[in-house]
Amino acid sequence: MTAITFRPAAPEDAATCMTLRALTRENAFTEEDLRALGITVDSWSSSIRDGSGPGFVACKDDQMVGYCFADKDSGEVTVLALLPAYEDQGIGKRLLQMVVDHLGELGFERLFLACSSDPNARSYGFYRHLGWTSTGEHDEAGDEILQLGLDNSAQ
Repeated sequence: MTAITFRPAAPEDAATCMTLRALTRENAFTEEDLRALGITVDSWSSSIRDGSGPGFVACKDDQMVGYCFADKDSGEVTVLALLPAYEDQGIGKRLLQMVVDHLGELGFERLFLACSSDPNARSYGFYRHLGWTSTGEHDEAGDEILQLGLDNSAQ
């Protein structure tokens, strides 16, 4: 069995990221959906290239199976996506931790993300289990805003 490898995202990963995003079990977005939000292969690639949208990808046999990205300026974890066949193997947790560690190295003391407010959604329990807590706020799509405090004193 081939191991999953992890690496920083590269600009040329953007097209594959867009394709994979439509294949997730929950909260899937097609390329057209993303374009309507102003996200294109070019904009995603550019944010990786200029460092404003850092992320990490998980691969098996050089095929991307998941990724996690953030916004370097705000401390928002913007997306965590994984192909359904690779769920429940710790891959999403590891990708998220890589992004959290990266943002912590940039000096953030608090991170945030938008998550389904439906307790039946996988993401609802996933983030809470990892220590993310509700801010009591919701975004314009109705998703709940969760936060994670970081202890940067050891750095």
